[in-house]
Amino acid sequence: MSTVSNQMVMPRDVTTSLNYLGEVNKPLFTYAYESPPGHPKTNVTLKPRPVVVHDARGLNPTPTVDREGFALVRQRTRVENFYDHDQVREVYYPECERLLSDLTGASRVVVFDHIVRNAARTNQKGIKMPANAVHNDYTASSGPQRLRDLLPAEAAELLRHRFAIINLWRPLRGPVLDSPLGVCDARSITPGDLVPNARIYPDRRGEIQAVKFNWAHRWYYFSAMEPEEALLLKCYDSADDGRARFTAHSAFVDPTAPPDSAPRESIETRGLLLFKETQPADGLNS
Repeated sequence: MSTVSNQMVMPRDVTTSLNYLGEVNKPLFTYAYESPPGHPKTNVTLKPRPVVVHDARGLNPTPTVDREGFALVRQRTRVENFYDHDQVREVYYPECERLLSDLTGASRVVVFDHIVRNAARTNQKGIKMPANAVHNDYTASSGPQRLRDLLPAEAAELLRHRFAIINLWRPLRGPVLDSPLGVCDARSITPGDLVPNARIYPDRRGEIQAVKFNWAHRWYYFSAMEPEEALLLKCYDSADDGRARFTAHSAFVDPTAPPDSAPRESIETRGLLLFKETQPADGLNS
């Protein structure tokens, strides 16, 4: 079983800026593909805000997915080429499912998608840039809908029990100096900071959370991450009992990184975690 990383690195905080949500006048939308003629791709505007991103390697106790909404773990893999999407699905998905089950106690885990990011290879199909806007991957509405989409025949029963969606992010080369991933302590986020942003696909409509700036937000990252390390981010939790539910995150620029730092390469998988514990009837549609 993988354990929380205890790599000894001198903690190093970074003063930078993060792209938060700008003015909001209408319901937000973003096309996840080329928008129809005459339609803008998005009406989301961003505004850079100054922040200090603290090095979470210096935190004691170490962060957990249920308290802060994120955690660092070690993860070994047999994948030889993360740019081979078939190999990722056949080898890495089961590895991630076992890891998430071991670490959280989930009775069942379904990894359902992945994204490879590399600014130097975005001309290749399926490769994306690091995401440099503060966001969270799911909302109180789109989390349950994702479960319905993935497991329609079982959804009615599964929605009676607790479930969560966790993003497992890891670098493909290290140490990560270019575009590290920042995460916001879920306890420092208020419901009013989160704004639904409709994600429009050719065949469906999803929803993520854009994030308004708040001076109370506490930002962290893990400095100089290596490929054997992985960062867990809780994007949704049906439990509304004080455990972290939504974890805002964003890539950021480290102004002290060497100018010749290699472009960040990373992979993120998202897993649906199913638990045996039941939840109150009034939480079924949360």
